Amino acid sequence: MIRKVGFIGLGTMGRRMAANLIKAGYELVVHDVVPNAVQDAVALGASAAATVSELGSRSDAVVLMLPNTPDVQSVIYGGEGLSSHPPAQNLIIDMSTISPVAARQIGADLAAEGIAFLDAPVSGGPVGAQEGSLTIMAGGQAHAFEVARPVLAAMGTTITHVGSAGAGQTLKLCNQLICGINIQAICEALALGRAAGVDLQILRQVLMGGSAASWMLDKLGPAMINGEAKAGFRIDLMLKDLKLVQELAFDLSVPLPASALVTTQYLEARAHGEGANGNQALFSVYDRSANQTRTREKSA
Repeated sequence: MIRKVGFIGLGTMGRRMAANLIKAGYELVVHDVVPNAVQDAVALGASAAATVSELGSRSDAVVLMLPNTPDVQSVIYGGEGLSSHPPAQNLIIDMSTISPVAARQIGADLAAEGIAFLDAPVSGGPVGAQEGSLTIMAGGQAHAFEVARPVLAAMGTTITHVGSAGAGQTLKLCNQLICGINIQAICEALALGRAAGVDLQILRQVLMGGSAASWMLDKLGPAMINGEAKAGFRIDLMLKDLKLVQELAFDLSVPLPASALVTTQYLEARAHGEGANGNQALFSVYDRSANQTRTREKSA
C-alpha cells in the first residue's frame, strides 16, 4: 500500500492535486523550484524535500506535474534524479503533458532499472484539479496502474488504463487537438455574431442549448465575451501541447490542417504578449483581425 507520496511540480494544477492527496490521507513530500509553492503545500500538511533525490528516498511513489518534456527528463535522469534515487515501491507517475516518444523512452529506461513508470496526463483544468474530478489517461504496465489507482483516485474520477507507456500522452494530445479547434470555432462564431450585431450573451445562451454546446463554450465563452484574460490554462501551455501534436503528426505522416491553423493563431497571440493569459485570449486574435478589416474598409 502506498502511504507516502512524493510530489514534484506545484504549479496551477499541481498544487490543487497535491492538496487533494493530503485530503485523502496521504503523507505528502513536496519539491518545487518555487519556494512559495512549497510553503503553501507545507501549510496544508505536506513536508518539504530540498532535492529530488531526498524526495525519492522519502517516498513510496512519486507523482510529477511539470510544464514540459525537458522538465520531466531533468528529474528522472542524472545522479540526483529519480532513476538513481527511486521511491520505495519503485513507481513513478508522470501526470505532466509531454512528448509520447519521450514518455516511451523514459518508461523503457526506468524498466531497465526495475522502476515502473506511468504516463498519466490529465484533462479537466484547474477546476477539475480543485474538485478532484480530473480525467486521467494512463499508459504503462497494467500492474503498475492497479498499484497507482488509489493515488489517482484522490485526484480524478474518470481513470482509465489506455495502453503501454506513451499511450497516455498520445490520448492527451488528441484531447488538446480537439480543445484547441473547439476554442477556435467558438472565437469564429463570436466574431461573426458580433460583426452582425448579435448580442453575444444571447448567442452563447442559445448555442449552449443546442448541438454546438461544449465544455469550452460553457467555461470560456463568458470570459471571451467579457474580455477577461485571467489564466486558468495559459496560452503558452496550450501552444506547447499543440506543438507536441504537430511533432507527433509529422512523425506519423498524419496531416492535421485544422490543428496547424489554430497553432499559428496561438503563436500570433503569444507574439502579442498574451502567452500568460488564459485560452480565452485567443479571441483577441479575432479582435485584431476585425480591427484591421474595419481599417481597410474605412481606407477604401
